[in-house]
Amino acid sequence: MLNRLRFLSTIIFVGVFGILGFSIGFASDPPPADEVGTSVSVRMYQVEGALPVDDPNAAQWETIPGSEFNLAPQVHWPERIQEVTVKSVKVKGLHNGQDLAILLEYADPTEDPKDAAAVEFMVGDKKAHFAHGQEMLQVEGGPVNIWFWKKEHDKTLDMSAKGFKTLTTQEKQDVKATGAWANGSWKVVFTRALKTEDEQDVQIEPGEWRSVAFAFWDGAVVDGLVKEKGSQKAVSSWWSIRAEPSADNSIFGWVILGLALAAGFEFVVIRKLRKGQSA
Repeated sequence: MLNRLRFLSTIIFVGVFGILGFSIGFASDPPPADEVGTSVSVRMYQVEGALPVDDPNAAQWETIPGSEFNLAPQVHWPERIQEVTVKSVKVKGLHNGQDLAILLEYADPTEDPKDAAAVEFMVGDKKAHFAHGQEMLQVEGGPVNIWFWKKEHDKTLDMSAKGFKTLTTQEKQDVKATGAWANGSWKVVFTRALKTEDEQDVQIEPGEWRSVAFAFWDGAVVDGLVKEKGSQKAVSSWWSIRAEPSADNSIFGWVILGLALAAGFEFVVIRKLRKGQSA
């Protein structure tokens, strides 16, 4: 009987620690880099302290896996182009519970003043087309929040739209961006607070999914004209983005309680058995 109780206690301890180990891994471990592959979402990993908002080449970006999305020419609205320079973009994200940083990395053979990049978010719950929230099939589009960066003057704009020809610059500018070009590739970091007081802005709540899209312009001058500008750009469709929530450490309390109950159970039962044997 005593051996059975000790066996039961061992099983309880092993089970509790197994659950604890699984929970910790599920809450905090990033997926292996070789599992990223074709992407449908961007994961913004939570870190402590300051974010690398001013340095697209910061070593911290190399510590997390990213996602890659294919791009295509914008063909929904004139003037259209049939071929674009930027074919895909690699995206990485970080947040520290207060602010976020999103890194875009994409191939562009030349560094030009008119080179530009943008990140677009669906605002609220109303569905919007990725092309500026444009209405489609007589259905009114929803609002979108666009973060726009341009190499020229290293300019960043916080913008809103609800369809083509409705793009406006917000009165309050909450977004910043920094770009760095090297060896035929741009790296651009966008940064903002997770939440703002502007109802035109997308609000990022850790743990909740948001819709995100990307756009890029090759500002190279060809035959005296800028190659891509305005509606002539490379775009993605809507994908998903999520700021990772903080690990739920409440399980530690339950684990401690479970261990205490298991130990108490073993102590009481064994003590009674020993009293019975001595009698």
